[in-house]
Amino acid sequence: MKQARKRAGMTQVEAAEGIGIAPEVYGRMERGGMLPSVPTLLRLCLILGSGPHELMGFTEVEPRQNAPEANTMPPGINDTPEKRRLLRRLARLDTPRIKVLARLVALLLLRR
Repeated sequence: MKQARKRAGMTQVEAAEGIGIAPEVYGRMERGGMLPSVPTLLRLCLILGSGPHELMGFTEVEPRQNAPEANTMPPGINDTPEKRRLLRRLARLDTPRIKVLARLVALLLLRR
């Protein structure tokens, strides 16, 4: 988690705020003192732009058969800082506001 957070250019406090937990709790997770819940892990993936396998410290020893090409990056790994900031802000919104934004984006894409 620490490497992903640093790659995203965030402090522990910013990461904690982005997923809605106390900085102390985030620090314990980053040090391996506790595991995040599944919803928290998903929010972490979004704001840090990393896959759950990386955040949980899992690595594959050998590539699996039928696995994607080795140079395929996990979703979000190439996101720009602007996209990451937007995702952090979105993570703080409640469901009704997210639905309104989703409709707005759909309308904007139709007008292209």
